[in-house]
Amino acid sequence: MTIALDATYSLGRNLSGVGVYSRELLFGLARAHPEERFRFCYRPHRFLPSFRETLPWNASRSLLIGAPPGNLFHALNQRVDFPSGSGPRRVVSTFHDLFVMTGDYSSPEFRARFTEQARSAADRSDAVIAVSRFTAGQLEALLKVDRTRIFVIPHGVYPAPETLVERKNMVLFVGAIQRRKNVARLVRAFEKMPGDWKLVLAGASDGYGAAEELQAVNDSPRRSSIELLGYISNSELHRLYRRARIFAFPSLDEGFGMPVLEAMAYGVPVIASQSSALPEVAGDAALLIDPMDSDALADALLRLATNPDLRDDLVHRGLERARAFTWESAVERTWSVYNELK
Repeated sequence: MTIALDATYSLGRNLSGVGVYSRELLFGLARAHPEERFRFCYRPHRFLPSFRETLPWNASRSLLIGAPPGNLFHALNQRVDFPSGSGPRRVVSTFHDLFVMTGDYSSPEFRARFTEQARSAADRSDAVIAVSRFTAGQLEALLKVDRTRIFVIPHGVYPAPETLVERKNMVLFVGAIQRRKNVARLVRAFEKMPGDWKLVLAGASDGYGAAEELQAVNDSPRRSSIELLGYISNSELHRLYRRARIFAFPSLDEGFGMPVLEAMAYGVPVIASQSSALPEVAGDAALLIDPMDSDALADALLRLATNPDLRDDLVHRGLERARAFTWESAVERTWSVYNELK
């Protein structure tokens, strides 16, 4: 069986969640199944850059225009746009989130385009992989996908290297600065923290609604204690995870929430939203708060800042929680979906 996968989003040194997922699946599947042949397909704007990559010996690259090659095609980012009736016999799509359809987190034009692509991918896929039970429920409710076609396969995370680094009085947030990430409320909550604490915001500052979130940063009476780093390298991100004493992720809507697991893997106690997919990712290893309630978020920050025993408890719970999510499991379970379609 020749398996084609959309590898478009796997390129680059500092990847987003979809990029990390794509890369782990592509290389993990090829490594786990040397007896099979894989085609890594790239859309035109990424095809030439893909030649900088060394592919697994049992994989080749293809330009993704029209119908992809192979017996089975896996759309790793919920996009199936080749002509109906052409191409592979079986199609699998991974859906990471549907927040564009449910909240004011994008322009009307992008929402319409996204919705059309999502409906097409859902309708034309023999199997649909959801990265969380929350996203699976949205697939049923918003796109009317029959539950029998949905397979929930969470992301993975790698254990952090064991290094002894002194923690600082730092609250870390990782993610793009945009309305959905709820940075303005985090800033207001942080203003109640003791004066020797810092808030570090790591992520690009050009997301939808970023201007309002950045205004909250610039207007804050604690502005001198807030670091706005912009987009950072993986090495710098890992350094921050090792230094932070608290990780705060009060996002309004997440299809999964990979930074929560990353922080746990690095031994950082986590505060996260009690909504969307975050409770099922965090389990009992985080303080969960109403993301619309700045006071509740401030109370959680102060509890962790002043209670080292609570921090230690969440660190141990978080490390155990992170060990339950592996990329090897994601690859194995994805392969099982392929086998069901043979």
